[in-house]
Amino acid sequence: MQEAHLKKQKFEAWLKQIGSLAVAFSGGVDSAFLLAVAANAISDKDKLLAVTETSPLHPGAEVAFARSFAARLNVRHVIIDAGMMTSPEFTANPPNRCYLCKRAILSRIIEAAENFGIRNVAHGVNVDDLGDFRPGMKAARELNIHAPLLEAGFTKQGIRRLSREMGLPTWNKPSSGCLATRIPYGHSIDLKKIQVIDASEVFLRALGFGGCRVRHYGELAKIEVSIRDVDRLRAPGIRHRVIKAFREIGFLYVSLDLEGFGSGRLNRSITSKPDNSDDPTGS
Repeated sequence: MQEAHLKKQKFEAWLKQIGSLAVAFSGGVDSAFLLAVAANAISDKDKLLAVTETSPLHPGAEVAFARSFAARLNVRHVIIDAGMMTSPEFTANPPNRCYLCKRAILSRIIEAAENFGIRNVAHGVNVDDLGDFRPGMKAARELNIHAPLLEAGFTKQGIRRLSREMGLPTWNKPSSGCLATRIPYGHSIDLKKIQVIDASEVFLRALGFGGCRVRHYGELAKIEVSIRDVDRLRAPGIRHRVIKAFREIGFLYVSLDLEGFGSGRLNRSITSKPDNSDDPTGS
């Protein structure tokens, strides 16, 4: 834990040196930690801004949480919409979908920051994010977005531990992410699919399946829950309720992924990374 505290001190020193900052704030574990530490390190609240993207791609509860969390920290909060659902290039759902989305959102965040006289923007990427296909990180580098948690060497586990120590409600919050990530590459993204996915995951969370995903394969829903929850979901009482609800929501077939929950599962379909894929070396 001492190592984690040293990393935090390094991060705090960077924040005090940089002076002003806009945080790309989703309300998730990483960006919440980033914002909370920044709120303590930057004494002049006019020099700190939280910016949250809102659209059908993000569960409404996440935006509401982000708003309340920023208010709790007494941090100025701005909500933007990059309009990705109206972008034909994005809704075609190519393998570089996340690059297109991240670049558009971060560009809007830069604009919002400049409106408040803030030049520096940071996002909450950490060391663990280097282990998956994340083309959005390339977009962040192109736009000179800071990644202080990555630079300080924070892992997700370290962030959760420090968040718990700081009393942040996000310390054990399950990952959520953009709802477009539930649709396989090459399958078009539209509002109806997003709404069906959102309703399905809301239903599962109401049953107590916190870390879950519903992958959209047309008429088929593929459910991912943690391995420890697989048997509970397969129990007759729960299974029948899920099947009934999912059919009412709009799926004809319902399946369970026996591998359990896995973030970035659909990236397996990418046999080679496109030119704008992420490269941890920065090249």
